[in-house]
Amino acid sequence: MRAPAGSGAARTSAAAPISFSETANSTPSVGPTNVRTRIVGDRTGAFAEVIITLVRVVRALGWLGGVVLRRISTVVTPLGWVMLIAVPLAFVLGYRLGWVELVAVAYAGSALILVAGVSLIGRNPFAIELSVPHSRVVVGEPAHGAIVVTNPTRRRLVGVTVEVPIGRGLAEIAMPGLARGVAFRHEFPVPTTHRGILSIGPVRTVKADLVGLVRRELVWTDSQELFVHPRTIAIPSTSTGFIRDLEGNPTRDLSNSDVSFHALREYVRGDERRYIHWKSTAKTGTHMVRQFEETRRSHLVIALSLAGSNYATEEEFEMAVSVTGSLGARAIRDARNVSVVVSEKTPEFAKRKVLAVKHLDTLTRARLLDDLAVVQLAESALGIADVARVAADEVAGISVAFLVCGSLVTATELRAASAKFPPGVEVVAVVCDPETIPGLRRLAGLSVLTIGFLADLQKSLARAAAA
Repeated sequence: MRAPAGSGAARTSAAAPISFSETANSTPSVGPTNVRTRIVGDRTGAFAEVIITLVRVVRALGWLGGVVLRRISTVVTPLGWVMLIAVPLAFVLGYRLGWVELVAVAYAGSALILVAGVSLIGRNPFAIELSVPHSRVVVGEPAHGAIVVTNPTRRRLVGVTVEVPIGRGLAEIAMPGLARGVAFRHEFPVPTTHRGILSIGPVRTVKADLVGLVRRELVWTDSQELFVHPRTIAIPSTSTGFIRDLEGNPTRDLSNSDVSFHALREYVRGDERRYIHWKSTAKTGTHMVRQFEETRRSHLVIALSLAGSNYATEEEFEMAVSVTGSLGARAIRDARNVSVVVSEKTPEFAKRKVLAVKHLDTLTRARLLDDLAVVQLAESALGIADVARVAADEVAGISVAFLVCGSLVTATELRAASAKFPPGVEVVAVVCDPETIPGLRRLAGLSVLTIGFLADLQKSLARAAAA
């Protein structure tokens, strides 16, 4: 029996198969997700284009207004902002209340604002140079800088105020009018009463109205740095007589291999045959070998405490920095191995004390003093005992250690600091106590030098070396 032509079975067999690609392609595509879509969606036509154009115009006007506002905010002083607010308010209140005097004040303020705006028009094309003759000075020494202002144009330039920032201070220079090709030079003093790094510049010219409503600053040069070093004293090389190396005295430690002959002894298993003394062996009939005194290449460590609890006054700390600089500079000049370390600070919210030291640059004398120019006291810095402990762990082959601290460090703390170093290391503590009588004390494995002035360091070191 044949199925009818219009049956569902015949229609199913005659239908073409449905592919996955066709089903996927039949899904409508999603438009881009951008600003236009968020504003007008998928709408088109003149109305949508008008809306988009208005949005673009408003955005451009906003950007331009922001630029203008930023420019105005850089030249309008606080007094100028008060005037900009007070003048419109005075107009409104004056006319509404019929207060003639207030209206007169408003017109006067408008005139001042107009004059202030006109005074900012134009720019003088100066050529300004900043020079600092020396990049490094010692604290207390006179220092100065200089600016040279030249008129490179063919017309006369009116005078302006030139400002030179010096650290936290400011040098103001009233520059006169300059004719064509004329140069104006002015030297200004630089204060060097404190250690540190002074940033000089950048030089800027100031153009302002007489009342002080507006002020425009133009920067002409880069800033320069002036290092103010601590005071140091010249220490003769013989003052550091604690050093034991090839250029100095051998140690009392005996060695089987060195250059400083000490004595002969009987041969024991393990000795090198090249050190057998054959003439003595022939005389005694027993193998005799040479024994030497150990010599060391000196490695100095200078440890400076930055802990506020180690110093009674700021003067003590400044003397300690000077002592550290003097010892380090002498060692660098003598081409000795030297490490200068200072305390590290423990962060405010740290759970435990941070045991670390900062190594200063000892490549040259200038670099060492550059680093010492910026060290400062800190209550959270490590004390002298902890500094000695970390330095002994980090620096290998120490022969002499100088511990520099203030008068509040006790003898017990100094002994504890000295015990951190390996046996055989000569430890010298330099205690800075202004206006005290210099002295020398010998504790267990420790020499304690007390100095009242920086000049006492030389004699105290010589005395300790002789002792």
